[in-house]
Amino acid sequence: MAPFGATSVLIFGVPDSPLAQPRNVIGGNCLVALTSLIILQLLGSAPWAMGVAVSSAIAIMQITRTLHPPSGAVALVVMMTKPDWQFLLTPTFEGSMILVLCAVIFNNLAEERTYPKHWL
Repeated sequence: MAPFGATSVLIFGVPDSPLAQPRNVIGGNCLVALTSLIILQLLGSAPWAMGVAVSSAIAIMQITRTLHPPSGAVALVVMMTKPDWQFLLTPTFEGSMILVLCAVIFNNLAEERTYPKHWL
């Protein structure tokens, strides 16, 4: 999933960022995928529905304190590819978990880095 490239920049490049913490990576991606799948089912994939999906994604992440900028692209991926509900598990949840696990291992190998700063 393309948004994982931007997630990788955050979790490996600026692991201290609040936007790179596990709650934001996993929560943001999963909540946005769920929200976008619901919008896709209700409104279809017209261009205006894509706008609704992205704006709803931002609102949901702000409300739940899981803001993760690459998740905005997750909304577009859902709307453009029209996946089934399995998308929530693979690639969204599993991919997010694998990236966070890799970031924990990689960032904590260096003495001057610790990741995450917080889990929740």
